[in-house]
Amino acid sequence: MASYGIILAMAGKITLPKGTIVPNHVVIMPDGDRRWARARGLTDSEGHKAGMDNMIKLARVARSWGIHTVSAWGLSTENWIERPKKEIDFLMRGIAKYLFDFFEEMDRDGVKIVHIGRKDRLPKSFLDKIAEIEEKTKNNTKHIFNIGLDYNGWDEIVRATQKIVSEGIPAEKIDRKIVDSHLDTAGQPYPYIDLYIRTSGEQRTSGFMMWQADYAEFYWELEYFPAFTPEKLREAVVDYSRRRRRFGGNDSVEHLCFDPKVTAKLELSWWRLANIPEGTRFRDYAMEHLREQFGLSKALAKEAAKYFIEAIIEEKDEKWDKAKENLKEFYGLIKGEIKLAFEPKIVASMEVDFNREMKSKDSVSSASNAESMATEHLAEVYRISLLQAAKAAHLRVLAGVEKNLALSGMGEEHWVRAEDYLQKYYSALKERVA
Repeated sequence: MASYGIILAMAGKITLPKGTIVPNHVVIMPDGDRRWARARGLTDSEGHKAGMDNMIKLARVARSWGIHTVSAWGLSTENWIERPKKEIDFLMRGIAKYLFDFFEEMDRDGVKIVHIGRKDRLPKSFLDKIAEIEEKTKNNTKHIFNIGLDYNGWDEIVRATQKIVSEGIPAEKIDRKIVDSHLDTAGQPYPYIDLYIRTSGEQRTSGFMMWQADYAEFYWELEYFPAFTPEKLREAVVDYSRRRRRFGGNDSVEHLCFDPKVTAKLELSWWRLANIPEGTRFRDYAMEHLREQFGLSKALAKEAAKYFIEAIIEEKDEKWDKAKENLKEFYGLIKGEIKLAFEPKIVASMEVDFNREMKSKDSVSSASNAESMATEHLAEVYRISLLQAAKAAHLRVLAGVEKNLALSGMGEEHWVRAEDYLQKYYSALKERVA
């Protein structure tokens, strides 16, 4: 086993981008161990072992990012009742072994281990080992690792209700706080889930921590759990960070108030002037476009337009690094005005890379990579999820393809289509951001 210092160094290599909003409580539902194994000609036990190895890595890197609580479903009520005894015995032995093998590391990191689920039906020898780990870590406060064993969400709520009734609490006194205090997560600083991840492409909770998940952000991962690497966890956390959580209310900040039709027409205007290297008309169009899209003051739009136009000219001359520098200055200027938490250098690089990839693309099929890049860029700039950015990114690519066809002399109808797609793009963007 690697030394603790080496382990920490390895975990620290995977970092989050500056400004990432780190969730306090992450659920990782480790689905797909057996399917991962079978796809590789391995046994179910080998799949479960790979999954347990991976959970250690993920919990470790989560702690390094400052995530306080990680919850994982080790063994559902249905699992231990329905699965073959040999498989369940292997899982119980494995879970107990890993908790003891990594106890020193987790204790040093201040991790409190909490068994959520029933404690009256699993084998006593197994329950005793889990209870021992809980006892040894009960005073740790820096992190919590909840492990669901013989756990089912409805059962947790039933057990909580039974406790409330047995304590004779009057019906009129029962509220959410009372229920919270009788759940398996009672007393935890972050019982409610921020980010809920399920691997293997399944898109359901199966009842895991259903009470605590009412405002969780869900992330469905296609990979089977053993292949859900720390790098993929990073993608999930960054995607979470981009989302705008309203908790049933309104955004505290109104970001963009542009008219999609007006903004599309303005952008098309300076697209059609793209072959003119100099000229006040180009700057005027760019200023008007920036004022409409981002709501900038006239003075700020004038300053921003300077960098914006220089970036366009550098891109035309294929001076990509210089274009990135100008766009970085541009995004740095407008960041405070539009009140979005992106990193100017990152989004500038992403935009130039997208424009470079789109150059001369004359069909959607040839621009699939560009569409992925556009999705990432829009998600990063406007702090929305990749799923939310996908529609706008597709429309952006369609508009770019029509632009390229028009610039190559294929006919005026391509400008008409480009404007139509641009208007739809800005409408889709406003739906997600405004």
